[in-house]
Amino acid sequence: MSVIVAIRKDNRIVMAADTLTTFGDSEHMPQENARTAKVGRIGDSLIGGAGWAVYDDILNDFLSTRPTPDLSSSRNIFTFFLDFWRALHEHYTFVNDQAATTNTPFGDLDSTFLIANSGGIFTVASDLGVTPLNKYYAIGSGGEYAIGVLYTLYDRTDDITSIATDAVNAAIAMNLQCGGTVDVLQLTS
Repeated sequence: MSVIVAIRKDNRIVMAADTLTTFGDSEHMPQENARTAKVGRIGDSLIGGAGWAVYDDILNDFLSTRPTPDLSSSRNIFTFFLDFWRALHEHYTFVNDQAATTNTPFGDLDSTFLIANSGGIFTVASDLGVTPLNKYYAIGSGGEYAIGVLYTLYDRTDDITSIATDAVNAAIAMNLQCGGTVDVLQLTS
């Protein structure tokens, strides 16, 4: 379980996340035993995912076989994740092919992603829908708490690292599925 936050302001980009490691809904690992990094870099982009942890391994393996993708637009991101979704079913045969509900005609990643770069902030939904955002967003178990903090603080300060840290800490405090410490990565666009 995770919370991941992205903020853009004045040509600066920050992404932050909690570091809780869990196995299912009930087993949490102490930070001194396991600490999960949930945000990383792909070329000129920051990326974080909320959902199954195995996606980190699959995505890293998938990226190791191809050139670094350009993730600076909704179209490029959609194309990248469409290729990723195809690879999930062709090369990672342990992936279960099911939709989240029986009321949708779409496949399901069963995970969401957040991407931030000079082109904007983009969320990738489990059905591969890509949504561009201008200022901030949060995904994951504590996302609703983090978004409240982002909304409240965004226009009050230019210190987006502090805003991102406060947003993740609010999610850690309010949601049992978030925890650990806060990791922060930065870009200058």
